Amino acid sequence: MIANVVLSLALCPLALAASASQWRSKSIYQVLTDRFARTDGSTTATCNTGDRAYCGGSYQGIKNHLDYIQGMGFDAVWISPITEQVQGNTPDGTAYHGYWQQNLNKLNSNFGSADDLKQLSSALHSRGMLLMLDVVVNHNGYNGAPANIDYSKFAPFNKKSQYHTYCPINYDDTDDTTNIEQCWMGDTAVPLPDLRTEDSDVAGAYQSWIKNLVSTYSIDGLRLDSAIEVNTGFWSGFTNAAGVYLIGEAYNANAGYVCGFQKYLAGVMNYPTYFPLVNAFKSASGSMSDLANMINAVKGDCSDTSLVGSFSENHDQPRFASLTGDMALAQNVISYTFLADGIPIIYQGQEQHYNALGGSGDPYNREAMWFSKYDTSATLYKLITKLNKARKHASSDDSSYLTYDNYPIYTDTTTIAMRKGKMVTVLSNKGANGAAYTQSIPAGYASGSGLTELLSCKTVTAGSGGSIAVPMANGQPRVYYPTAALSGSGLCGSSTRRALKRAMQFVA
Repeated sequence: MIANVVLSLALCPLALAASASQWRSKSIYQVLTDRFARTDGSTTATCNTGDRAYCGGSYQGIKNHLDYIQGMGFDAVWISPITEQVQGNTPDGTAYHGYWQQNLNKLNSNFGSADDLKQLSSALHSRGMLLMLDVVVNHNGYNGAPANIDYSKFAPFNKKSQYHTYCPINYDDTDDTTNIEQCWMGDTAVPLPDLRTEDSDVAGAYQSWIKNLVSTYSIDGLRLDSAIEVNTGFWSGFTNAAGVYLIGEAYNANAGYVCGFQKYLAGVMNYPTYFPLVNAFKSASGSMSDLANMINAVKGDCSDTSLVGSFSENHDQPRFASLTGDMALAQNVISYTFLADGIPIIYQGQEQHYNALGGSGDPYNREAMWFSKYDTSATLYKLITKLNKARKHASSDDSSYLTYDNYPIYTDTTTIAMRKGKMVTVLSNKGANGAAYTQSIPAGYASGSGLTELLSCKTVTAGSGGSIAVPMANGQPRVYYPTAALSGSGLCGSSTRRALKRAMQFVA
């Protein structure tokens, strides 16, 4: 009888989580809808990234491959903007990416129907997973010169008076907020007319739209494109209307500037750390001290580092593998992404070590996932699975883990060690050919404590003063956790029997 009750509980969809505090424990898999999976299931369909053309990815395709995503331990999926886009080809290609919207009230039919999107949302929720939608509130898109725009093509904002006068953005001067917020993104071939989000009619229409969208498709969270280009007074009403967690794209390297947007949004993408993180691990000459300094700067400037987006790839940045093909360096940068502060985000293809053949950035970093055949035996797929499990166990074992500020405890020219709660992570940029050696790390554990390295499952004992002698080799990352606290984790042979027994007692 008890077993049947436990089974029925396991099969029931979990309660949906939409608030910022509930998103804190999640990890996110970023999907570029057109490039993840086709409805027909093809793994050979042509997709030349350099053409910037639609390749046939769909909501149904995503739904059909949720086992692949959830198999890595992800419990949230971020999909591309869903609105109707600029039609046909332009000098800059098609709008397959979703950032050139023209009609808020219609869906991009290339991705599927409204029912298809609802089915994807329902399928995610039935697995206890969340749906994050990418949205654009800063601009629309147009195929033609700024002076020739026909504003009647847009909906609902079809009046020229609802847009700022054309001027190009100067990103070099972040103090000029008027320029950043009112000038246009894009170029003169495909300009992105900038909406007057400071006007009540525009702000009110967006609030009605997002409230209806979240309700209609059961959206759990929003990623906000071009957040720094929107006037800050817009966000309060939009946030209240959405009623879910919002994380903004604040594309800037300055910690104070980016973290300042947490005055208006619960989360921000951690671009300040992204730049020194990639630089630290793309070669043995990368600066670990710059990374350590930025970790501390973000802690000091952000009001809540547990709600920032931790990432090392996305659709706008170069594939890490295009900067270095060294697998050990890729393992280190992904380990940081998961075990530092914030919500980990992995961009589709990163787990397959995609390297953007033909170029390092857009559009070459937007490859079709089906070429990988969704290989679950890939080295980084298996690493991510372990890291997701380690992070989830640490947060289950220690209720303060997610809000415990990660801090550097050791750096040298090729090494950085960090502590977050009971977990110590030791990372190296020596690469796969790095020699074997032992590195003493002042980890702060009690003398004599037994520790398990979660990626290799080898054990060490903390010495006097709480230090650990870490055996390093081949540039591999090391992740330590107290062995006695691993019970029920399923990590390194730890039994899950105790966790199951507790569940049975709870049901009884």
